[in-house]
Amino acid sequence: MCHTRELAYQIKNEYARFSKYLPEVKTAVFYGGTPMAKDVELLKNKDQYPNIIVGTPGRLNALVRDKVLSLRNVKHFVLDECDKMLDQIGKSTSPHTIVYDAV
Repeated sequence: MCHTRELAYQIKNEYARFSKYLPEVKTAVFYGGTPMAKDVELLKNKDQYPNIIVGTPGRLNALVRDKVLSLRNVKHFVLDECDKMLDQIGKSTSPHTIVYDAV
């Protein structure tokens, strides 16, 4: 999870570079400002379902809230630039709140 869509897209592109050596690994990026229907369609397609998901807190939260994205099988959860997320929402919020709000 990262704080901007630009960063999310950059991270997804890095995973795409590595995944050319691992063709069975699928990546996807989810961020606000784009139609959510496209994200829902991707997540409902078992053949395209990503192994690695990169996204922003708001969009990930919406996908989980709408029960489109399940976090039941998450093995690793990474917060990239957590300090910037804290700056955006205020210093009084702990990193735990970001994780629980997003997922």
